[in-house]
Amino acid sequence: MKIVVLGGAGLQGRAALQDLGRNEAVTKIVCADMAFEALDEFSDYLAMEKIVKQKVDATSQENLAEIFSDNVDAVIDLLPVRFNETSARAAIETGVPLVNSSYASGLSEEVFRKAKEKRVAIMPESGLDPGIDLVLCGYAVSQLDEVYELYSYCGGVPEPEAANNPIKYKISWNFDMVLRTLKRPSRMKIDGELVDIPAQDQHNSEWIKEISVAGVEGLESMPNGDAVKFAKLLGIADEVVTTERRTIRWKGHAKFWRDMVGLGFLEEEAVPGFQGISPHDFLVKHLEPRLQYKGNEKDLTIMKNVIRGKKDGKKMEIIYELIDERDLESGLFAMNRTVGYTASIVAQMLADGTIEKKGVLSPTIDIPYQKFIEEVSERGIKINEIIKVK
Repeated sequence: MKIVVLGGAGLQGRAALQDLGRNEAVTKIVCADMAFEALDEFSDYLAMEKIVKQKVDATSQENLAEIFSDNVDAVIDLLPVRFNETSARAAIETGVPLVNSSYASGLSEEVFRKAKEKRVAIMPESGLDPGIDLVLCGYAVSQLDEVYELYSYCGGVPEPEAANNPIKYKISWNFDMVLRTLKRPSRMKIDGELVDIPAQDQHNSEWIKEISVAGVEGLESMPNGDAVKFAKLLGIADEVVTTERRTIRWKGHAKFWRDMVGLGFLEEEAVPGFQGISPHDFLVKHLEPRLQYKGNEKDLTIMKNVIRGKKDGKKMEIIYELIDERDLESGLFAMNRTVGYTASIVAQMLADGTIEKKGVLSPTIDIPYQKFIEEVSERGIKINEIIKVK
């Protein structure tokens, strides 16, 4: 198999390259990026004999299509979300399956239509969240006859010893995108009623819930995106009474951002007299260098999915818990592993025909659940399943 990794020199990209290189069936990997110094620094942990460096202009569909046309079996797009549309169009043009880790909502209706018409598989949402969480929720739903409650919690945080700043958070992926998630409205279904939560309200105390995961205490959760959309994909939108998607952070994180939103620090209009700089831009530039991990500090990815319903007339609760941590030897963050490895697994499934369906697909229903969970576990990312029957 020959796989292209767009953004291969980035943090998530290096994890994907590492994972691809471990599979003997993958004979050639194209690392497509603009610079490769970070890749060279990570070379001890890669199968460099398989990797070809390729400079890419991610704004050019023509350039992307040229790269994809060279006997490529699958593409992994780990570029910033603004490039996803162009990458997907190039994949459809060349008939090559593509995986990315961003929300499907970032793709146009035309991509959905053309992918179906041209019979090309495009699999967005193949990272950690969205990604692993969607597969696990899909698997749980498939085991139940009826589903009444579905809760999905996920987040990336520093280990307790490294949570040593006022927001108890450090950067394991693009910080600009982290801030943008704080400005995304959320939708839930609570006690049978649809509830829309504006972005500016989702850090208010009424929406914050404390949570523990696999014995880890001191966590809180806040609304995260559209839970109802995924309930529809799972086919449970009508029967489910309550469904929520939430981000996990250490306690106190939400209050900080509630105050910052109140003071306008996430606004994107330039401040008069400050040379076109917006509060959002300032936060990115000011906080990025102050929120970096030290070489001996670990990040944690924490996930918990709770699904309740009935099986054979009996009440059943299925819980999945996942905690992964940074590999200090290679330096890969848990966030890199859980996103990059997931994208690699799904790309290989598309390339080798394990996933045969075409069009814009979803991990909720289109990834073989058990095989995916086995593949993730083989990479040292352990998922704990708890089933309770009442």
